[in-house]
Amino acid sequence: MSKATPHVADSHGLIRVHGARENNLKNVSIEIPKRRLTVFTGVSGSGKSSLVFDTIAAESQRMINETYSAFLQGFMPTLARPDVDVLDGLTTAIIVDQQRMGSDPRSTVGTATDTGALLRILFSRLGQPHIGSAQAFSFNVASISGSGAVTMEKAGRTVKERRSFNLTGGMCPRCEGRGKVNDIDLTQLYDDSKSIAEGAFTIPGWKSDSWWTVRIYADSGFLDPNKPIREFTKKEMDNFLYREATKVKVEGSTLTYEGLIPKIQKSFLSKDKESMQPHIRAFVDRAVTFTTCPDCDGTRLSATARSSKIKGINIADACAMQISDLAEWVRGLDEPSVAPLLAKLRHQLDSFVEIGLGYLSLDRSAGTLSGGEAQRTKLIRQLGSSLTDVTYVFDEPTTGMHPHDIQRMNTLLLRLRDKGNTVLVVEHEPETIEIADHVVDLGPGAGTAGGTVCFEGTVDGLRASGSLTGRHLGDRAAVKETVREPTGSLEIRGASAHNLRKVDVDIPLGVLVVVTGVAGSGKSSLVNGSIPADEGVVSVDQSPIRGSRRSNPATYTGLLEPIRKAFAKANGVKPALFSANSEGACPNCNGAGVVYTDLAMMAGVATTCEECEGRRFDASVLEYRLGGRDISEVLAMSVTEAEEFFGDGEARTPAAHKILERLVDVGLGYLSLGQPLTTLSGGERQRLKLAVHMGDKGGVYVLDEPTTGLHLADVEHLLGLLDRLVDAGKSVIVIEHHQAVMAHADWLIDLGPGAGHDGGRIVFEGTPADLVANPSTLTGEHLAAYVG
Repeated sequence: MSKATPHVADSHGLIRVHGARENNLKNVSIEIPKRRLTVFTGVSGSGKSSLVFDTIAAESQRMINETYSAFLQGFMPTLARPDVDVLDGLTTAIIVDQQRMGSDPRSTVGTATDTGALLRILFSRLGQPHIGSAQAFSFNVASISGSGAVTMEKAGRTVKERRSFNLTGGMCPRCEGRGKVNDIDLTQLYDDSKSIAEGAFTIPGWKSDSWWTVRIYADSGFLDPNKPIREFTKKEMDNFLYREATKVKVEGSTLTYEGLIPKIQKSFLSKDKESMQPHIRAFVDRAVTFTTCPDCDGTRLSATARSSKIKGINIADACAMQISDLAEWVRGLDEPSVAPLLAKLRHQLDSFVEIGLGYLSLDRSAGTLSGGEAQRTKLIRQLGSSLTDVTYVFDEPTTGMHPHDIQRMNTLLLRLRDKGNTVLVVEHEPETIEIADHVVDLGPGAGTAGGTVCFEGTVDGLRASGSLTGRHLGDRAAVKETVREPTGSLEIRGASAHNLRKVDVDIPLGVLVVVTGVAGSGKSSLVNGSIPADEGVVSVDQSPIRGSRRSNPATYTGLLEPIRKAFAKANGVKPALFSANSEGACPNCNGAGVVYTDLAMMAGVATTCEECEGRRFDASVLEYRLGGRDISEVLAMSVTEAEEFFGDGEARTPAAHKILERLVDVGLGYLSLGQPLTTLSGGERQRLKLAVHMGDKGGVYVLDEPTTGLHLADVEHLLGLLDRLVDAGKSVIVIEHHQAVMAHADWLIDLGPGAGHDGGRIVFEGTPADLVANPSTLTGEHLAAYVG
């Protein structure tokens, strides 16, 4: 790819950072040119995110938030000032990251990008029959009719008139705009052979003496609490299951009685399932079946909204189209009265195609997008923005991108820069590093071994610098000369999930299989949707790890258990003392390390606990030592440091050392044992899960883009790990875009040829050498160029 001509910054256009110490940064001082594209490189954990996100972007957002009124600030997160001496030249920062976009079914690709809003306006103007304004096509607006008093001036006096109103929304009344309805299995809610007084409820947390749940049913007067539920009269059963909210007196208190079904829907089904405790989520899975709404057929829209059409297409049809097809349909509309609207809509839809997301549809739930897809979807809004001289901050924008699509992303980054904006990118991909005007390389290592600037300057200067990134920038992997022979095969027949077209394929076992193809070609649908998730399959993905803010690598991997026992044995006390969630917790903060203060309408504030100074443990517990360290000092260690500490000498603990070795093997040696899991990236989460599963007896490992977030120098380390898994008798199936992983495979399965309905077929099966010798697919072309 041809390199963009670097822009030269003027002396006044600088973001100056002096004395940055956030996280592992060691008094970092740099000057970043404004209105240029700066790429930040370095191994995982070197301090890139600490500098770009936790220092520069965080301070920009904090200063902007301070310009709002106290009332508005109450609805914003409370941001502490980063640990830095000087930050000059900041502009408004817009962060385009990989955070998932939430799992509310009412949030779709269309609503998240405002493309849906443009489409609703279009149908309100051109749709026939005409049914009302844009909100008549919104599945988030219900239709409401009623009347109310209106006060007005008439002939110099104030009069009140009663007026009727009619709000026409597009929400399907049956599913309330969710597209799915739930069917509740009553046998999972109660044992009908028992009475309420005998403890008939089988709902988690509903104990027989619970005031707010059980007692209100027993004392409501609407049913007999001493009669088995199966013997209720029709009226009692109707009151029990379906009665609407009614005020009742219970032991002198006025409470609200509600039928069991609406109560369950409000208590459990209105909440995000992913945020539930595991036992609650298991209950919902048992008790509730979600099916496509029969009234709207899953479109979320009312019959009225679907009745209005443009050229035979209603808004539900339009939202269900692949965006690349929708763009062509909109291009065929020629109506002068809405020409500006059509131009804006075309630009928005073309942006999806340009950024490699043309295979999505506007009705796709936002929560189903991958981290990379979510980041690119957020970028859509910025491409049409008229803002200039702002700072755009990207977190590995090429994540999840096929090599074919990376050039498109590079073009968009350069376009943002050329509009007069400052673009800061954290990235490992060589193709994106090479288009930078300015490069900042952090390191030299990770964690405590990082946090310094190893190089600052041009890309050519980086290559000549001798830094780890500079040395590996030109890395190219060779295609495997000899490949392993499979020990069997996993047969997939007629796979048709999502866009797959009745795919038949045999996936070899006992070897390293890499599944490739452009984003949206059907890779994940084939692997995750067709391989049975039985005891022999270990699926390791990048989804968030469920747990509280107290969860960390030590608790998640089970490492804390042998550490606690080692401390207990060395000091002759109970292991529970060395848990910040148990007896050893600081009494002031209950082992959280911070104290959370509720400020009512203002945002809550978390401050470091003054009692334990953030160490989480009671002072008496910190007097106990192992190998000269207390438990808080051990949890502050990096994985690499802890591996050495528990591997030899007085602190030698084989059980802990074994877990730490696995964490080092997966490239997480820089993480601290006590680092909150909520701070980990998608790639780090995946590698942490892999470390946990490396001791499993499962025979098939499925990994989804394991190179995400890996530095060029670490990819080789990952390949060695995958080889060790296969050599130990495992079958490893990897969904991956990185050419080095493709070249290292024993067998490639390439899907395509394109994305969405242009994909879903097997376009190549064979060895990497076969594909390079005859590069008949997009993947083949890029792999041949890479190894060549």
